[in-house]
Amino acid sequence: MPRPTRLHVDPHAPDPAAIGAAAAAVLDGGVVAYPTDTLYGLAVDPRRTDAVRRVYALKGRTPDRALPLVAADLAQVVAALGPLDEAERRLADACWPGPLTLVIPVRTGLAPDVAAADGTIAVRVPAHKVARALAGAVGFPVTATSANPSGRDAPATADEVAAALGESIALLVDGGPTAGGPPSTIVRVSASGPRLLRAGAIPFARVLELLQ
Repeated sequence: MPRPTRLHVDPHAPDPAAIGAAAAAVLDGGVVAYPTDTLYGLAVDPRRTDAVRRVYALKGRTPDRALPLVAADLAQVVAALGPLDEAERRLADACWPGPLTLVIPVRTGLAPDVAAADGTIAVRVPAHKVARALAGAVGFPVTATSANPSGRDAPATADEVAAALGESIALLVDGGPTAGGPPSTIVRVSASGPRLLRAGAIPFARVLELLQ
């Protein structure tokens, strides 16, 4: 399979020029693979319908599952998606950057098929400088679905991404191998209390403790 265009970056001090090039590709509607604190993800601009459709086609799946987002920081989440309630804010303050994903109501215009059918979106601030820098350079949270066709193992290295996706992506940001391990914990907080949607790196018992 032909190799995608690859940009090598230091995961601890990503080059602003490389991140800027990746952000430009995202804003132009392209699909960009990049490292997170767990695995490699696929970034598109969730405000662009064409880009969202492109990432679903690339993964070979129908848009019946929402696309998770990652953000540069808490301020970007609030600016782009709307304010968090008190409980959500407490969890964000305690766990971000880190492997906790919050499922919150969509309070702003996103492209169709990004949010879940119930009008919610999953978002987190990852503990990885490349991922946060990319969202920061785009100026809006970006998608973070795993960089693999559906049904195949999620990749932890840039070489695995290149082998799986080739030139079907606009750009591959190579930040070295990712940590792998458990995925982010996914939690939804509602009037009836917190609900665990996916067990992950942060124990649910810790989530409950933070909300006491």
